Amino acid sequence: MENRSGKWKKNLSGKFAYNSFLPAKLPPVPAVDLDQEGLQLVIKANKAISYLEGLASQIPSLPLFVSMYVRKEALLSSQIEGTQATLEDILDPEIETNTNQNIEDVVNYIQATEYALKRLEELPLCNRLIRETHAVLMEGVKGEEKSPGEFRRSQNWIGGAGSTLNNARYIPPSPEDMPECMSDLEKYINALDDTDPLVRAGLIHYQFETIHPFLDGNGRVGRLLITLFLLEQEVLTTPALYLSYFLKKNRLEYYDRMSEVRRKGDYEQWIKFFLQAVYESAQDASTTIRQLAELHVKNLTSISRVSRNQNLLLLFNYLEKNPIIEIKRTANELGIAYNTVSSAAKKLIDFGILVENPKRGRTKIFSYEKYLEILRKDTE
Repeated sequence: MENRSGKWKKNLSGKFAYNSFLPAKLPPVPAVDLDQEGLQLVIKANKAISYLEGLASQIPSLPLFVSMYVRKEALLSSQIEGTQATLEDILDPEIETNTNQNIEDVVNYIQATEYALKRLEELPLCNRLIRETHAVLMEGVKGEEKSPGEFRRSQNWIGGAGSTLNNARYIPPSPEDMPECMSDLEKYINALDDTDPLVRAGLIHYQFETIHPFLDGNGRVGRLLITLFLLEQEVLTTPALYLSYFLKKNRLEYYDRMSEVRRKGDYEQWIKFFLQAVYESAQDASTTIRQLAELHVKNLTSISRVSRNQNLLLLFNYLEKNPIIEIKRTANELGIAYNTVSSAAKKLIDFGILVENPKRGRTKIFSYEKYLEILRKDTE
């Protein structure tokens, strides 16, 4: 059976026979044809991104916000894959001693995102960059069968726990077909095309998920690909747009909409869903930036009223990068005395900026609670 999105191809024979999906090249033929609702969504999503970009350009502490937002996105994207971790887990100042596989997965995703953003300054968005990013994402995973940084050389499939090729929900292209599929996708990513970049981003994400070129980590890399593509197309100038909360909230619909493209060649219904995700995610990012900026100004105003406030400002700036702190570690990282940090922390508690957490043994932990409240939204 074949439609405009591709065809099912028989592999092997006899009792080992199975059908894998072979996607058609992008762009779709005939081209994506959005109805009035879809065209309105293109306008709405682009407006929301323009507003986000304008807001971001006015925020002096934007790099801090982006750094924290990348952490939130890493957590949400990993949660879609079933990772059990909280924002507090990944911001824990004693993360080295309180780590587990779930936390390591999120930390790897943060590092992979930061790596990909930096690499995009040197390389076009290509299969090499995608493989390198995957290598960082999968670093240190148990078992070499995950092949970090390499496209798969064996057949994979999607299904519930314990599923096999015989009862899988979806079987991506065979190992023989997959390299050409990724080569075609790379060409489309870098092609000159006057289709709206948001529509193209939706097509690229769908195609990557359909090809499923890695043995593990496809979802996380595929969602990161959206931001990387929009940065390369200069739709975004800062990596402040991530779709994982919307996709986590609508997880079943997310998978069903992509399946519908494969079943019927209906790209349009997927693109409309994707544009709604962009629209709501851009609005969410704008709200978060505004709230963090307002909190920053409010607390800075309080601190500026104190005479000889150099150490308070030093600790406050540190808190915006590390909203959960332990005094000894903070003193070491700032290069000032333990008692100086402790005294500054007490003053910030008096201002209602810091909150003392329940003790862990003899260790005192403090949180920039209102900052965390803004970031924590939707992660639990």
